[in-house]
Parts: sequence; structure tokens; C-alpha cells
Amino acid sequence: MKNTLLCLLVILFSLNGINAQERPAWATETKEEKEKRMAWWTNDRLGMFIHWGLYSLPARHEWLQYNEKMSGVDYKKYFDHFNPDLYEPKEWAAKAKESGMKYVVITTRHHDGFCLWDSKYTDYKVTNTPYGKDLIKPMVDAFRAEGIRVGFYYSLIDWNHPHFAFDHIHPPTPIDPVEREKENAKRDMNIYRQYMKNQLRELLTEFGRIDELFMDFSYSNEGGKGHEDWDSEGLIKLVRELQPHIIIDNRMGMDHTDWGWDFVTPEQFMPQEWPTVRGERAPWETCQTFSGSWGYYRDEYSWKSVHQLVVMLVETVSKGGNLLLNVGPTARGVFDKRANERLEGIGRWMKFHDRSIYGCTQAPDDFKTPPNCLMTYNPTTKRLYIHVLEWPFKSLHLPGFRGKFNYAQLLNDGSEIRFRTQTQEGSHVTETSKEDDVILSLPVERPDVELPVIELFLE
Repeated sequence: MKNTLLCLLVILFSLNGINAQERPAWATETKEEKEKRMAWWTNDRLGMFIHWGLYSLPARHEWLQYNEKMSGVDYKKYFDHFNPDLYEPKEWAAKAKESGMKYVVITTRHHDGFCLWDSKYTDYKVTNTPYGKDLIKPMVDAFRAEGIRVGFYYSLIDWNHPHFAFDHIHPPTPIDPVEREKENAKRDMNIYRQYMKNQLRELLTEFGRIDELFMDFSYSNEGGKGHEDWDSEGLIKLVRELQPHIIIDNRMGMDHTDWGWDFVTPEQFMPQEWPTVRGERAPWETCQTFSGSWGYYRDEYSWKSVHQLVVMLVETVSKGGNLLLNVGPTARGVFDKRANERLEGIGRWMKFHDRSIYGCTQAPDDFKTPPNCLMTYNPTTKRLYIHVLEWPFKSLHLPGFRGKFNYAQLLNDGSEIRFRTQTQEGSHVTETSKEDDVILSLPVERPDVELPVIELFLE
């Protein structure tokens, strides 16, 4: 994945795009048809991202080739030693299912250009490493067997391809503009564009139904590359022809259209509110890491706690979004202990609270969020979920909730929570509330779960 600054530039452009350009003749989908196509995705809310490739061997960031200005010759040692002998995708799929994840997005090719499947258009692929076998097909089969939908990540960038033009984020790249132009004269982006189309055709015809496509990424600033460099319209047209149902992210530089993307992609930060594009709320999916990198990073210690991750999930859904949570497998082909601990922790919470996530979205505007809480809402079941970040002493005041619900319970055990609308007075205590408020009578002891949830059955 790219660094946070580049991601912010992409998102800022997305959220401040210009008027949608005229639709091409083949882009005939209506707004209602798009919502129907994306209905599974907006219901499922939680997915697993998998960043895996040659960078798992050095284990110090997936961008190390760029960060360390490493030549292709030096980087080749990882290709020569890539052999994930402990790879068992059924174990990965089982962990994803137990954690409550409903879909997965797999890095088929990252920016270094290394392909995890047996592409016939390059020799820079897993079947030519010591491992010698395709990684994608068994992974796809394993996740599908668990009922998990499959998506593919595909990098628009390729630091290995001989016709990918040098620019400011290509390692190594000539710094002098004249020298860079001279080197790029030997490269033909037309050949590279066709290469991408050929590989996308492989990915979308040889592995069955693919539900999400995450293309990464345009960076037209500072003489980089944008939609014309990729022929993004041509890529999208091809993808739609091969798999019309697929959901595509917004990183191909087509934010100026209303047909060249399906959802926006805030990365490594939490939007303050539901993101909008041209004044309308947009479908969105935030991709986040357990730690500070996407690929396996042995010495990375800024890992988020289970509590932070659960709150992140709830906050995302409370603003109408999806969370794509990343795992970076090791060079041996397993999830590291820290990742397993987080997945297990999320799974423990999801087992008892998943109905506050699946099918849920931002609460209607007429429900005011209580202090130190987050709220999600299921419009089908008409239930409101109050996620209590800080457990209060005995009472939780719900402002303006009078007459809006008829039953309340703790979600983790289904135990009733009694409530009242009257002010409680006594000789030595007076608990006041406004006329339209409701007071929930909570147990003194906080429920023994990562994040307590109160379920309200609305009128």
C-alpha cells in the first residue's frame, strides 16, 4: 500500500471531485441498479485484506524496495528464496470466518510487480520461485469453502516491468529530469497498458466469480500517473464486461465520473463523518492495518489493541462504512502470533455482537448519540445499537428517546435493561432528566466483553 500522505491526496481529490463527465455508451447502470449490486457489500461490513509477497522475506515494510532505493538486481534475492512451506490457506480462511469477516481481498500483485498466480504474461511470478506453485487458486478455494466472498487487489504500479515509465516513486529512478526522460524514451506505456489488461483478463476468467476489485493507485501529482496513463476507462470497461457484478474502488483516477468507481477508500485514518462526493454520501471502505505496515514487518511494535480494533469497526459502521482489516502473512506462509491474537479477540466480540454490525449503518439523524457512545442501526430489523465506550454508573441517559423504543437489552447475554422516563427523587438523591429523555438502569458492573452493546427495539 502507499504511504499515508499519498493516500490523503487520493481521498481529498475523491471528496472534492469535479462534475461527473459524460457517461460512455456502455455505462448504463442506474443508481438503483448500483445499490442492488452492492447490497451484499453494504450488509457484510467487515472484510480481510491480505498483503503477501516477496517483501515478507526482508520483513521490514512492503515498500522497502522504494524506501531503501533497492535495485531490481538486489531485490531478486527475495525472489530466489521465496518458499512459504507452511502455507495452508484453509487455516487462513478458518481464522477469517471465526473473526466474523465476510469477504477477503487478496494482493494478486503489489507494486514490486511480483505475481502470486501463474500468469502467462510474465516470468516474475510465484511458479518460478523455489515454491513453484500457484498461491491464488488454493486461497480462493479455501475462502469460498468457508462462505467468504473473494476480492482481488491488483497494483496499477509495477516496479519490475521494463515498460513501466520511471517517475518519482519508482525505485530506483533517475533523479535528473533529462536523464529520466532519456530512460523513459526506451519504455512504451502502451505495452504496459496491454499487459495490465491481459493480466486482469486472467484474474477475472480463471478464478471464478470475483466480488471486489481493488486497483491501487493513481498519483497524478508531481509528474506521476493518472487515469490516462492506465487507460482507466478501458480497464473498467474490460472488468465490467468480464464480471458485471464486481465492485471497484476509486483509485484509478476516475473520481471525476459517477460511473468509474463504486466506493471511496480512506486509508489508515478515520473520516470524521460519512464521506461525500459532490454533496452525496458515498459508499466507503476504510482499509486499516493491525500495525503500521501492510506486509509482514517483524520489528513493527505499534500494534493496535483488540479494543482499538473493535472500536474502529463500530465507528466505521456508525458512519455507514466498511472495514477492510489487513493481515500480512510471514515468509513461511502463516499469520504471525500478534495477528492471530487480534483476529481471535475480534472473533470473541463478534460472536455475541455481530448483529450490531452486519446489515447496520449510521443511525437516523433524529437519534442523538449519548455521551461516550457510538451507535449503529439496522433499518431492516429496526433495532438501534448503543456501543458504550465508557461504562457509566447505574444510569445511561438517552436524550430525546422517549416513545421511540419499547424494549432494551444487553446484546452479549440478552438480559433485559429496564428504563424509565420519570425523574427519580428522594430525600438524599435527585436524578433529573429532560421531558423527552429516557434513563436506562444499568448494572453497576460492566459486562465482561470488549465493548458492551445495548440493543433497543424501536417502535
